[in-house]
Amino acid sequence: MGSVIVAIILLAIVGAVIYSMVKDKKEGKGGCSHGCANCAMHGQCHGAAPLKSDKK
Repeated sequence: MGSVIVAIILLAIVGAVIYSMVKDKKEGKGGCSHGCANCAMHGQCHGAAPLKSDKK
């Protein structure tokens, strides 16, 4: 009985974490959580839009 209760609690925690991640991603909060200055991918993950080539 105790292991069932622990499993339910763990599933609830994992579900809450997944819900929070999905919610943050939809709100555009994904990626650098504390600003890009402290990110290992600083300057690479949010680069400028690629230049359009001239079509003739």
